[in-house]
Amino acid sequence: MRILITGATGLIGREVGKRLVGSGHEIVVVSRNPARAKADLPFPAQCFTWKGDADAFPKEALRGIQGVVHLAGESIGDGRWTEERKKKIRDSRIEGTKRLVEGILATPDVLTSLKVFVLGSAMGFYGDRGDETLDETSTPGAGFLAELVRDWEDQTRPLREASPTTRIPIVRTGLVLSRRGGALAKMLPLFTKGLGGKLGQGNQWMSWVHVSDIARLFAFCIEDEGTSGVVNGTAPEPVKNDRFTIELARALGKAVFLPVPETALKVALGELAETILGGQRVLPKRTQEMGFHFDHPDFVKAIRELCEPLQNGQHEFVAEQWVPRRPEEIFPFFSVETNLERLTPPFLSFKVVGKSTPDIREGTLIDYKLSLHGLPVKWQTRIESWQPESHRFVDSQLKGPYRTWHHTHEFLPLAGGTLIRDRVLYKLPLGFFGDVTAGWKVAGDVGQIFHFRREVIQGLFGAPV
Repeated sequence: MRILITGATGLIGREVGKRLVGSGHEIVVVSRNPARAKADLPFPAQCFTWKGDADAFPKEALRGIQGVVHLAGESIGDGRWTEERKKKIRDSRIEGTKRLVEGILATPDVLTSLKVFVLGSAMGFYGDRGDETLDETSTPGAGFLAELVRDWEDQTRPLREASPTTRIPIVRTGLVLSRRGGALAKMLPLFTKGLGGKLGQGNQWMSWVHVSDIARLFAFCIEDEGTSGVVNGTAPEPVKNDRFTIELARALGKAVFLPVPETALKVALGELAETILGGQRVLPKRTQEMGFHFDHPDFVKAIRELCEPLQNGQHEFVAEQWVPRRPEEIFPFFSVETNLERLTPPFLSFKVVGKSTPDIREGTLIDYKLSLHGLPVKWQTRIESWQPESHRFVDSQLKGPYRTWHHTHEFLPLAGGTLIRDRVLYKLPLGFFGDVTAGWKVAGDVGQIFHFRREVIQGLFGAPV
């Protein structure tokens, strides 16, 4: 199908897009900055401009679509809930959904061709309900989020009335667990340093879901013709905050620190603190009845899998980029060590000075010199794995500025092109002291290096934007 995704550059949108493209679907994306979105997305897509809820939805983005995954909306957890902030959150969801539905209704061809409209909603619909067990049949709760989600979901009613044959699954998503974004990514900096603690008394329920499962659920809703109505995007084992805290710390090999007092949260976050200190015990009853299987139903196993790369002071950086050239076309470029100079920002003064074998293979040693903030540095890496037949290789630092540096390069076939994935696991010298004093700076430098790399690769192998 030709599928429109709003919010495609977000945590869930990126994973949903890769999954749908991998299944053979064609993706259309709207963004405030379509050129940037096209370069940043880890999958191919046609990109159109939409400034958001204040503007009519662009008709050209709707042309020929058969499916919609609507994920766009202002982040709920980023900052104190001032009245202005609450208005932005509300408008981005209610007015944004309204504009999208109005655009579909105003385009008869689209209304006729549209098979499925998946709305990305939230478990905030249920409000703070204590220990009450909630499922898709439960009534709405009270409070800002509950009222917001109720009105947000109600914006799909005109589409249901105008096109009874269009399926409209509504996914009430829980707390998405991922190292690369969302609530868990915000917790990790404290917990990896042993400074994380429970919130308040820790009695509030946390209904969570692994990022890969929520992406699979959205794809399931698109592709399974029997799916419609409300489905809960939460794993079948919700946990209380105190257990969440203990298992997260344990998965990182750390102890639990002092709890965060309720009063401190309320002073810092205002009304948002009430949502954090409240909770919902949400079960995916209807989701499972429809035949969806969770790959990560067990909290302890899920959190350990997510945290394993970050144990013992290790950091992770992942960059993904799609280019419209096949792996066999671009892998030779990355097989020449001197081309790394072209992929590295000039401020590093990076030079290759030699390698131990005529051609790169497993065991090859490569020597470099560079400058880190004006300090000359020698760097030597060893090729730990060299797999040209599967377009993959791994290198590790033997000598250099990091305590450890392990870089996996993958070139994966996707939609007639290549998903280039770089995954770096690294440790800083001086352990905890190094992390506290320089961790933020090193993370910024690594991000800057790979941003430059992305732009160079886009210029070499990408389609014109």
